[in-house]
Amino acid sequence: MELTLYTHPMSRGRIARWMLEEIGQPYTVHPLAYGDAMKDAAYRAINPMGKVPALIHGDTVVTECAAICAYLADTFPQAGLAPTAGERGAYLRWLFFAAGPLEACVSNRSLGIEIPEEKRRMIGYGSYETVVEALDGLLSERAYVAGERFTAADVYVGSQVAWGMMFGTLERRPAFEAYAARLMQRDAAKRAQALDDALAEEMQPKA
Repeated sequence: MELTLYTHPMSRGRIARWMLEEIGQPYTVHPLAYGDAMKDAAYRAINPMGKVPALIHGDTVVTECAAICAYLADTFPQAGLAPTAGERGAYLRWLFFAAGPLEACVSNRSLGIEIPEEKRRMIGYGSYETVVEALDGLLSERAYVAGERFTAADVYVGSQVAWGMMFGTLERRPAFEAYAARLMQRDAAKRAQALDDALAEEMQPKA
């Protein structure tokens, strides 16, 4: 069954591209420009949110980057990126932590939204400081999210950490910088970045 990625090179689709490079299976990229291409009926039949990325594998459609990472790890176990029984708890815990509290708090921070202390119980992440301390505690203790071995969860968590520091929505800490640097040295990460950088150049409007 063919793998097809709908993406834009300046989007979270970079996470899905990295994961595809990690599993080492052939895939086709269908780039979509922002605007009408993502909002038309044909694409909204694939992803009603009108956003990228979306992955099609045979009759299966997967959206949301964390879900794409987990799906590919489970579907292609030969890549060795799914968790072992002993790693599964930490793998799921921190994958969903990054997709929930981490994503929400850095998004709010980038928008200048501060949660009043008396309202923090209403918000899943509580406060930015709480999330950062939890993440720092994790990455100060171990090399990778699920333990001492790279898994699909690191593709997602690592992307959030690297981008957060790059765009200033996540403060720089030694554990974060060491973790991101370790991941960005992976061959698949380098290939994915080069491919998306080239696609971004291709999609630039020509003068």
